[in-house]
Amino acid sequence: MNKERKTARQILSEKPRDVISVGPDDSVLTALRLMADKDVSTVLVMQGDNLAGILSQRDYARKVELAGRHAGDTRVSEIMTTQVVYVTPAHTCEQCLALMHAKRIRHLPVIESRRVIGMLSNNDVLEELILEDEHLIKDLEHDVLNLTIDTGGSY
Repeated sequence: MNKERKTARQILSEKPRDVISVGPDDSVLTALRLMADKDVSTVLVMQGDNLAGILSQRDYARKVELAGRHAGDTRVSEIMTTQVVYVTPAHTCEQCLALMHAKRIRHLPVIESRRVIGMLSNNDVLEELILEDEHLIKDLEHDVLNLTIDTGGSY
């Protein structure tokens, strides 16, 4: 009954999507337009094939808007988070969720051999854990039902 939890690789393979990214020299306004077009709240910042940082709408709100700066005049590199928390494809859903909770973040790049292969959101991870728990509950209900079926014996 102890079912293995899915890994980051398995989640990404079931929900394939493009890695949405901008460059460090792009304007914050360009990044915001991309976020709006793709309906996401976070983008990766890529320098060629290398992960340079991550940029969220929260970064924009705090480091541009509240600071009185202009998105069109601010480079992504000026406000991006450079200490990016990431996972490998072998990390389990539970490990991803624990890391997100501990670091108070909502997105985790998945990196394999120093290359970004995808990004997981907290919704991706939570949906998977809920599905797995629902299956576990159904299995337990089935087992309990089988244990309580009257076999016709007398007591």
